Amino acid sequence: MTDIRRTVLWVVFTMSLVLLWDGWQKHNGHPSMFSPPAPKPAAVAGSAPGTGLPTASALPGSTGVAGTAAPAAAAATTGEAIHIKTDVLDVTLNTLGGDVTRVELPHYLTGPEPGLFDPILQAVGIKEKKAIPQTPVVLLDSAGQSYKAQTGLLGGQAGTLPNHNTLMTVTSAERELKDGANELLVRMESPEQGGVKYVKTFSFKRGDYVVGVKHEIINVGTAAVTPQVYVQLVRSAMVGPGGAPFTSTFTGPALYTDKAHFQKVEFKDIDKDKVEIDKTADNGWVAMVQHYFASAWLHNDKSAREFFVNKVKGAAPEQYAVGMVFTLPAVAPGATATKEDQLFVGPQEEKKLAELAPGLELVKDYGIFAILAKPLFWLLEKLHAMLGNWGWAIIALVVLLKIAFYWLNASAYKSMAKMKAVGPKVQAMRERLKDKPQEMQQEMMRIYREEKVNPIGGCLPIFLQMPFFMGLYWVLLSTVEMRGAPWLGWIVDLSAKDPYFILPLLMTASSLFQVWLNPTPPDPMQAKMMWIMPLAFSFMFFVFPSGLVLYWLVNNILSIAQQWFINKQLGVQN
Repeated sequence: MTDIRRTVLWVVFTMSLVLLWDGWQKHNGHPSMFSPPAPKPAAVAGSAPGTGLPTASALPGSTGVAGTAAPAAAAATTGEAIHIKTDVLDVTLNTLGGDVTRVELPHYLTGPEPGLFDPILQAVGIKEKKAIPQTPVVLLDSAGQSYKAQTGLLGGQAGTLPNHNTLMTVTSAERELKDGANELLVRMESPEQGGVKYVKTFSFKRGDYVVGVKHEIINVGTAAVTPQVYVQLVRSAMVGPGGAPFTSTFTGPALYTDKAHFQKVEFKDIDKDKVEIDKTADNGWVAMVQHYFASAWLHNDKSAREFFVNKVKGAAPEQYAVGMVFTLPAVAPGATATKEDQLFVGPQEEKKLAELAPGLELVKDYGIFAILAKPLFWLLEKLHAMLGNWGWAIIALVVLLKIAFYWLNASAYKSMAKMKAVGPKVQAMRERLKDKPQEMQQEMMRIYREEKVNPIGGCLPIFLQMPFFMGLYWVLLSTVEMRGAPWLGWIVDLSAKDPYFILPLLMTASSLFQVWLNPTPPDPMQAKMMWIMPLAFSFMFFVFPSGLVLYWLVNNILSIAQQWFINKQLGVQN
């Protein structure tokens, strides 16, 4: 009984190390210990852009073309890159299919992480301190991640309607949102194909991460045509920008309908053909999700649509597609059908996402603790609105949690204080009965009974609070507002590690002080390990985002203060 509490702590400690190591492996591109490795893109030179159309098998009940590779003539064509610039987006469109092939976010900068020991080497003059160049985050990128947004038409005779392999012509001149202007339009037109001309108009608005896409299907033939408009996001399994050490937020396709709600699809499930989604609905959207950022095709009007998630056959590197197909009414000769969609490409700002489409805020990955993380983020956001700084908001949130759990923590610390008070008596008894283990156990139970000490009393309150603190951990991990947010002095980015390791060192010191306050295990080996545990954990914190380290440090300081106060109340020597 005496070692139950420490046994539980050892289990938690061991599992934490295993999970942290697994997260580190996945962050560095190695396979997880708990699942098959995600497919890695193969470096194949000369791969044709825009390979693959939505397949008939992926479109239940549709008349979509079953082709998966571009025609030879189209595959040999590269198209012209059209660069569009607004105040929040730098977008590259390609005249081959009118694809969105690259999107930069100038308000979100990134740069190479300095080495772990660079600040120390620079401080002693061994290594020269250089400014780290920062560049905008690149979200969509057909060259690097093979990540692009595509639209096109299905149907017609032999599937000959214009699609994302059709070379188009730009018929508008503006390329940059001018001062004083609120909207920029870019119009592309396809040649006649299958009796149809396809006109695609992109609308870019000031301060908006949503790009409007208007489809016009002009029937220039002699027979009626029933076209299908598809929108899709295509990307490789490569993890995008914004990842964090020891963590693994979701990367991959996601879908939403009112009936099925939010569904994430793992790349490995697509490989194994184990994707189970609602394939038809009159509402919903599709997205590609990664840490901090997302892209999504939105269509909020009630209209029938078919969803698909598949692997693009014949593409190199390996690519995965998620999209929707809309069947339009028959278009008579000489008539025009029009449809409008929206393409979101930007940060996972929860409140703004919720305003764009039902459930879109769910792309922000809170892991399995979403039910607790969402209200915690709401509270954190309110504190930030009052304090004006995310660092102080984190501190205020930890203080509020400590107040909420004060009496629960007090129960745990009283149990620890009593354990510490009877420690000398237990140690003397163990020395006296070290050769009589059964009698020692009975005597120990008698001491605990007489002193009213519960050996596991310090563990239960901690376990009850653990989900709340893990929820807060995921809030701090997934909140894009922390990215580039300063706190105090040397902490200029709460999402990056402390450049001078001051917070991790303080956190280590506070953890060791907590060990000193706790009752000393009677077993000398256990006593040594209790000192090693915080050191092992602290090593991980040297590469954690500073916002997370700040959270743990403040939590430790408040725990020490409460435990110290309770020890004094009970007359226990610290």
